Amino acid sequence: MGSTWGNKFKVSIFGESHGNGIGAVIDGLPAGIDIDLDRVQNELNRRAARGNPLATPRKEGDQIEVLSGVFNGKTTGAPLAGLIRNENTRSGDYAKTKDLMRPGHADYAASVRYGGFQDYRGGGHFSGRLTAPLVFAGAIAKEIIRVIRPELGIGSRIVSIGNVKDTEVCDWKVYKTLSKGFVNPAFPLYHAKLEDAMKQEIIAAMADEDSVGGLVEGFITGLEPGIGNPFFESIESRLSALLFSIPAVKGVTFGAGFEVASLRGSQTNDAMRFNDGRIEAVTNYNGGINGGISNGMPIVFQVVFKPTPSIGKEQQTINLAERKEAALSIQGRHDPCIVVRAFPVVEAATAICLADFLI
Repeated sequence: MGSTWGNKFKVSIFGESHGNGIGAVIDGLPAGIDIDLDRVQNELNRRAARGNPLATPRKEGDQIEVLSGVFNGKTTGAPLAGLIRNENTRSGDYAKTKDLMRPGHADYAASVRYGGFQDYRGGGHFSGRLTAPLVFAGAIAKEIIRVIRPELGIGSRIVSIGNVKDTEVCDWKVYKTLSKGFVNPAFPLYHAKLEDAMKQEIIAAMADEDSVGGLVEGFITGLEPGIGNPFFESIESRLSALLFSIPAVKGVTFGAGFEVASLRGSQTNDAMRFNDGRIEAVTNYNGGINGGISNGMPIVFQVVFKPTPSIGKEQQTINLAERKEAALSIQGRHDPCIVVRAFPVVEAATAICLADFLI
C-alpha cells in the first residue's frame, strides 16, 4: 500500500476504521523542537467536530498517545509515533453487507487489488477515519513550522456546500486578514452570513437520505519567493499528491483554477511592481506559484470534495459473492457532508508539504 509520503518530513499512516487503532509515524524531524501536545490535540478536536449535529454520530475521543520521538516536550530526532485508539466501533453494521459493493466506495476496487483480504469494516484502511492520523502529522508539522518559520500562516475556509457559494477571493491582500481567523472558526467563511444557508443544504440532503459535496480553499501566507522546484517536485505536484490522498477529494486547482481557461494572458499573467522596495504582483491568478516555485504571493488553492458516498437512499449495486445485482441502502453513522470536517485536514496536508520543503 502507498501509505508513506515525504522526502525530508516522512509520514507513514497505519490502521483501519474499525481496527484497534490508527496512527502515524513521522521521520526526519530535527531534534530540539518544542512540541505543544495541547495544540496538537486541538487540531484533532477540530477534525472531530464534536457537538456538531451535521457530523457523523460516531463519537471517538481521538486522544493522541505519543509513543516515541518526544522527550521533555522536545523532539529527540528519532521517529515520532502517535497512536489513536478506536473506541466507538460497531463492526456488526458491516458484517451483513460485506459482499455488497457500496457505490462510490473503494469496496470493489480494493477487493480486486488485495484479493478480498482487505479489512472491509467501515472501509478499513480506505476510510475517512484515517484522516485523523493525517491531521496528527499535520499538527506536528505546524509545530515545526511555528518554530523555524513563525512568520508563515496556514489557513483554510469553506467556499461552497452544494449550491451555496461564498466569494472566490482574488485579491491576494485578503489572505493576510483571513489567516488571523474567522467569525466562526468551526465553520470558516469569508461571508459568515452564508453559514445558515449552507447548513440548510446539508439538512435538505439528510432529509432526502442523501449527501452533498463542496469546495474548501487552503492558503499559505508569508512564504518568500524561491521555495520549490520545477516539474515533479513542484509545490503544485507535491501538495496535490497529499491533497488527493484525502478520501473524497476529486479535484485540486491553484489560483484562479479552471477560470483561467476563459481568460486572456494579459489578465492572468499577474503584472509585477515595486512596493516600498518589495517586489509584488498586482493580482494572484497563478496562486503564488510560477514554474513550481513560490513567487512571494499567498499560495492559494481549492479542493473539491464529492458528496459522502454512504447514503440511506437505495442504490443499485452487486453482490460479489453471489455474482448478481442487488439493492443497497447504507445504514450506520456517516457524515452527510464531508466539507464541515475537511478543512482542518486540508490544513494538515498543507503543513506536511510545507515542512517537507522547509526542513
